[in-house]
This record gives sequence, C-alpha cells and structure tokens, in this order.
Amino acid sequence: MTSSENSPAPPNKRLLIFLHAGFLLIGIITVILGQILPILAERLSLSDLDAGYLFTAQFAGSLTGTLFYNRLVKKFGFLKMLFGGFCLLASGCAGLNIDMWFGCLAAIYIYGAGIGLTIPAINLLVIEIAGDKSSSALNTINFFWGIGAILCKPFVDFFKSPESILLPTILLSSSFLLIGSAIKLSNYRENFDEKEIFSGATKPIWTTTTAWLIAIFSFIHIGIESSVGGWLTTFESRLPQDSANEWLSAAFIFFFFMVLGRGIAFLFFKFLTENAVLLGSVIIMTAGIILILRAESFLFLNIGAAILGFGTSTLYPTNLSRFTKIFGLQAIHNATPLFVFGSLGGAFITWLVGFTSTAFDSLRSGFFVILICCILLIGLQIILANGNSK
Repeated sequence: MTSSENSPAPPNKRLLIFLHAGFLLIGIITVILGQILPILAERLSLSDLDAGYLFTAQFAGSLTGTLFYNRLVKKFGFLKMLFGGFCLLASGCAGLNIDMWFGCLAAIYIYGAGIGLTIPAINLLVIEIAGDKSSSALNTINFFWGIGAILCKPFVDFFKSPESILLPTILLSSSFLLIGSAIKLSNYRENFDEKEIFSGATKPIWTTTTAWLIAIFSFIHIGIESSVGGWLTTFESRLPQDSANEWLSAAFIFFFFMVLGRGIAFLFFKFLTENAVLLGSVIIMTAGIILILRAESFLFLNIGAAILGFGTSTLYPTNLSRFTKIFGLQAIHNATPLFVFGSLGGAFITWLVGFTSTAFDSLRSGFFVILICCILLIGLQIILANGNSK
C-alpha cells in the first residue's frame, strides 16, 4: 500500500476483518485463566500458591513471545508468523483439559507464548496497513480485545459444565485455527523494508531515567490489571453465593467498565492533560480496590470492580502515548523493554497475590498487594509528571 492511498485496498480490508476477529479471540484467551481457575483448582487440587504459578506460566510464555516476535516477523513475515502464533494459542487452549498440574502449566505457557507473539505483531501490522490512520486503527483493534475480555466470562459459563471446560476450550481452539488460516491465506504483500526501519531507534531511549520509569509504571499497572482479571472470579466465588449474581459477575463488570472507559476517554483529553488523566485514573483504581477489600456482598464487590475497571481503562494506551510523545513516534518500534516489563509485572504481581493469599490463608489479604501497587503508581505518576514538566 502506498502512502497516497487514503484507505486500505479490498484485500487489506479483508485482512483487517480477520485481524479484528483474531484480536477478539485473543482478548478471550488472555483472561480465560481467571474465569476457569475455580474449576482447575478443584480438578487439580490446587492451593492459591499453586494457582499463582499458572498465571506465572502464562506471562512467562507471553514474555518469551514478546522477546522473539520481532525477529520472527523479519524472518517469516507477518502472515506466517501470525499463523504460527494462532496455532500455539489453539494447542495451548486445548491443553487446558489435561488432568495433570504440570500438563496444564505447559499448555498455559504455550498459549501465553502465542499471546506474546500475536499481540505486538498484529499492532505493528495494523500500523503498516493503516498508514496515516494508524492511531484510530489501533484504538479500534484494541477495543475488540476488550470486547473479547468482556465476553470471556459469559462464553465460558454458557458452554462449560460444573466439572469440565472441554467444550469452550475446543470451540476456542477451533476458532483460532480458522482465523489463523484465514490470515495466512490473505492476499497481502508485506513490506520487509519497513520492518527493518521499524527495528531502528531514533533516540537513545533506554539510556534515560524517564524511559525506565515509564517501563516500571507499565510493570505495576499491567500487574494490577492481570491480578484483578485473574483472581477476581476466585475472590467472588468465596463470598456467600447469590443466584441473582450468576450472570452479572464481578469479572464481567470489571472488563465492561474497562472497555467503556476506553470508549469515552477522548472526552477527558479535551479538558485534561495526559498526566492529569493518568493521576486521576490511579486514584480511581485505588478507590475501587479499597471497596473490593471491604466488600462482604456482591453489591459492593461489583461497585468496586466497576470503579477499578474504569480507572484501569486509560492506563495502557495513555502510558504508551506518553512514551511515544516523549521519545518520538518511531520509538514504539524500539519499545521491547516496555512490553517485557509489562509481561514481567503481569507474572510477578499476579503470583504475589497468590503467594500472599496462601501465606495468610486469605485471598482478601492477597488483594492488599494490589492496593499497595495502586499507591506505588500514584507516587510514580507524580514523579513522572513533575519530571516531564521541567
């Protein structure tokens, strides 16, 4: 596609449809572990600490994929690499039915690697296809990820049985293979020269303190998002059960308000700076986790989940936008440490919640880790805002 074109050619439009469908499926599998954790824990007799290792496996796989996606794209091209990534997602998802803890651990690592390969590659491919309209295109495709995250809980609940997740995982695996094949067979001519340009850096980014502070911000906020998405269903299952809450789960509400917040974020930026939005977001998150910690009923848990999800909504895109505004638009193609720190935060903080829960024999105690992380984010955001204003 040349730079003079105002819209993607028809074959590229078809590819974009497949990419959006794939991103929706990726949104489902990214958060599915938290939704099926009670079944896995009962089937495999897992403690909260053991369950925490499952999250660690997912993010370790994601980290592996993130580290290798760039060189694999250069070697095989986007389409073949994405097909391989979707095959990993399909095989790992199907492997969740293995009746051994280590087997499940391996399966989760495999689909985690698929997540790490496909998410950054799809974002870069969308940038390549959309050209000057890349910002709008990226917002749209990441919105589809959020839709997938919202649909995950009702999808699993509708197709699972009390003791088995076979049907939802097989349906999801089949969908991954179908979409991966459609992407691979797309009539899209890749520009390998652009891939070389993308790999270069325009500024010495990672010699600056600001870049590493932004990466630490990513470590903490993705850790919070992953921890809540992973543990909230289990937290909810340990409250006194209420049949009226069967479909309106806390996890659904958390992801719904996350997507809602992203959908209306542009309104905030008309009146507030990025730093003000980020600070307001982490304060809102702190209020949400405090409500969750004090919740003894589904009502307060759901209110806390809504507030926390809304606060979380703007952090990822706004922190990424801050990174590119400080270091230049091409800096996003030299942002591997930023993505790596996010994967590490997702793995470590989610594991730490499980470790703390086991140590104190209380998942509520584990959620205090999330509160501490929110407080750390407030301090870190104040430091970054003051540093950028100088």
